[in-house]
Amino acid sequence: MIPREIQVVEEKFMKKELPPIEVGDYVDVHVRILEGEKERIQVFSGVVIAKHGGGLRETFTVRRIVQGEGVERTFPIHSPRIAKVEIKRRAKVRRAKLYYLRDRVGKAARLKERRHRREELLAMQGNEQSSEAPAESTSQEETS
Repeated sequence: MIPREIQVVEEKFMKKELPPIEVGDYVDVHVRILEGEKERIQVFSGVVIAKHGGGLRETFTVRRIVQGEGVERTFPIHSPRIAKVEIKRRAKVRRAKLYYLRDRVGKAARLKERRHRREELLAMQGNEQSSEAPAESTSQEETS
C-alpha cells in the first residue's frame, strides 16, 4: 500500500480528464515531439494490447503495423508528453493482454468490434451533441 503522503504528491501530477482506455481499443495517441526549439504533435495509431501498473505509474502499450513490421510503443498515461488520447473503436476481447496479436498477420490480426457500446464511444468523444442537432432540425422540418 502506498503511504498517504506519496499519494498526495502523485495526485498533483495525475491528469484529471482521461478517456477510459481499455485493452482492445483502437486509439490515436497524440504525442508531443520536441525538435530543437519547435514542438509538434505526432499521432501514433494502433490497438491497445496491454495495460500495466496503476496510479501515476500506469502505462499502456499500443501496437500497429508499419510497412509490414509490427511496432509497439508503451506510453505512460499521465505523461505531459501525451497531448491527448482518442478512442476510435472498441473491440470485444476476453483477455487482459493481447500478446497473441504479435503472431498474427493481416486479417487474422483483426478484432471484433463491440457494436452495442457505440453510443458510449460517441459520448466520450463529445460527438453526441453534434449528432443530436441534425435530428432535432429534421423533426422541426417534418412538423412545418
